[in-house]
Amino acid sequence: MLIKCCEDHVELAMDVIVDEYEVAPNIDKVENSEILTTCEYCQKKAIYIVSN
Repeated sequence: MLIKCCEDHVELAMDVIVDEYEVAPNIDKVENSEILTTCEYCQKKAIYIVSN
């Protein structure tokens, strides 16, 4: 699972990974600023990628 999220929703994304997979999530920053990615929970720019 891969969740793209903004600063405001990173904790929610972490909780979703932990609840569904019972493992600690990997948290990476979106490094390429040219990639326009939006948060999966709102329309802000995604800053983090949370995955299992």
